[in-house]
Amino acid sequence: MADVISRNRATCSDMVRWLAFSLVCAGGSLGLSWLGPVVPLPSLVRGVAGLFAIFLLPLASLLVPVLLLRRVPRKKRKVAWQLIVPPMAGMALGFLGTVAGDAAALADRGVSADAVVVSADYSSTNHCELRTVGGQDISPSLSESDGCRDATAKGDEVRVRYDPEGVASPDDGRTSSYGVLLATLFGAAVLMGTWGSVRQSKWDRAYGDA
Repeated sequence: MADVISRNRATCSDMVRWLAFSLVCAGGSLGLSWLGPVVPLPSLVRGVAGLFAIFLLPLASLLVPVLLLRRVPRKKRKVAWQLIVPPMAGMALGFLGTVAGDAAALADRGVSADAVVVSADYSSTNHCELRTVGGQDISPSLSESDGCRDATAKGDEVRVRYDPEGVASPDDGRTSSYGVLLATLFGAAVLMGTWGSVRQSKWDRAYGDA
């Protein structure tokens, strides 16, 4: 009876610990990427935050539970299948968090203006360099999803909303809501990360008690 109680306590402790860890990883990926354009952060800080949001935190969500298998010999270690989800969901949170942050930043401080296409690049994905009709350069460039269409050419005049701080990407005023998708990715990262990490801890204890 005492052994059962002890195992249940250990499982509950693992669940709380790994839930907190998964929340930090998923929340960090979303929060850091979203804050970059919203605050706005300096370019160097945004770069470091993006590195953590898109690569380091998603990678940590997989590696930390695996590396903490201290009692299991290296050749016998395995990875719970649930831990495949958090890195992928975390990277998606990092990318989409920036898009959502851009939209929030433009909603807060965006300026609508008529702009002229200075140049257009169609090499991989469309990007249009813009300048207001008053002669002010708009940065960053306009992406394909935000209004730089295949039919857009140099000299065309477009109506855009841009960030005077030059941080958030401009758009054509049509915004998309990523709330449901971000919530789904966040929930999947936390749920599967907690589940998989608890399984890893159980394997570690079982091997040590054998």
